Amino acid sequence: MSLEQFNNRNVEENGYYLVDIPDYPKTGWEKAKQVFSRTIKGELFVGLWIVFREMVKFDIHTTQYPKEKMPMDSRYRAVHEMQRLWESGTERCIGCGLCEKICISDCIRMDTKIDENSRKVVSEYTINLGRCIFCGYCAEVCPELAIVHGARYENTSEQRAHYTDFNDMLTPFDMAVQGKVPEFDGFGAVTPHEDERVKSTPLAY
Repeated sequence: MSLEQFNNRNVEENGYYLVDIPDYPKTGWEKAKQVFSRTIKGELFVGLWIVFREMVKFDIHTTQYPKEKMPMDSRYRAVHEMQRLWESGTERCIGCGLCEKICISDCIRMDTKIDENSRKVVSEYTINLGRCIFCGYCAEVCPELAIVHGARYENTSEQRAHYTDFNDMLTPFDMAVQGKVPEFDGFGAVTPHEDERVKSTPLAY
């Protein structure tokens, strides 16, 4: 491709053609005719017919939020949840602090203490949802599958300092006892056939 093709501004040789654009209306009657010709077309009545046809069906697909909520996928990363053990109902979190260390947005705060049984327990655990980007690293790194991402996506608040407390995220005790709560199958849970993927190492006992 040479520069002559760009320098030659002949319309006919370069394949251009002029568009037949009508003159701009000047009088009121010409403007009214232009509006009428652009408005009253077949596409308008086709659209009106489709709207009327769907309206008379009375087959409403609108979700009555917040009474009704659309089901979320199990891999959806929404507001965090803390899981309990089936047998005892105690929280799974052991206070290792891995979720706090791996958090790239620095929104998790954890504080632990030693209880009367000389066991380390979580005394304070908060997640600032205003800073959280819901990456899921905290759920992936948790060795006890204690923190997971649930399906609750409403995290609005009237206050700017919006956070989630450990007790708010924790599964209710009466639901966790006797296996009433099924094992979480969402983001952060163990994938199927994990036991078959385990390989013995040279230092295995």
